[in-house]
Amino acid sequence: MCWKCDHPDSTMQEWLELIYAAVQENGWIVQYVTGRTPFAYTIGLHERGLPELLVTGMPPQRARLVLNTVAGYLVDGGRPVPGERMLIGGELLLDFVQVQHPIAHLKFAFSIYGPDLRALQVVWPDEQGHRPWCAEFSNDGVPQPVFGVRVDPPDTPNRR
Repeated sequence: MCWKCDHPDSTMQEWLELIYAAVQENGWIVQYVTGRTPFAYTIGLHERGLPELLVTGMPPQRARLVLNTVAGYLVDGGRPVPGERMLIGGELLLDFVQVQHPIAHLKFAFSIYGPDLRALQVVWPDEQGHRPWCAEFSNDGVPQPVFGVRVDPPDTPNRR
């Protein structure tokens, strides 16, 4: 169940205070959003001068693992740019896309940090290695929308 469902008399401010306390305790958290197109995003990286991270089309446990792994990389000094790729776990090659309108997707992070919020989307391949911008991409009917424009990294022409 969701927090609001379990606490129907609580306010949004109370929820934001719980989120903020968890961020202060843990450095960041992962917020999962259910629905036909599920997605998850971090809250807390902004406080370190970093972009928040977002991933779409993944089940909660995998989304949490991916976002926590990439967040750890950022906190340790990694600075991916849009178009860059990152290999995690020796098997998952991720792309980074600048989220064009973070306010539209990172509701709670925006409520805490305001209009200066930046975000990178972590884009992942299907089991055949196809990205969501390829016609062959397949995720068992669960879409992976991309909330920004894919770009080639500055030093790699003709990237796929």
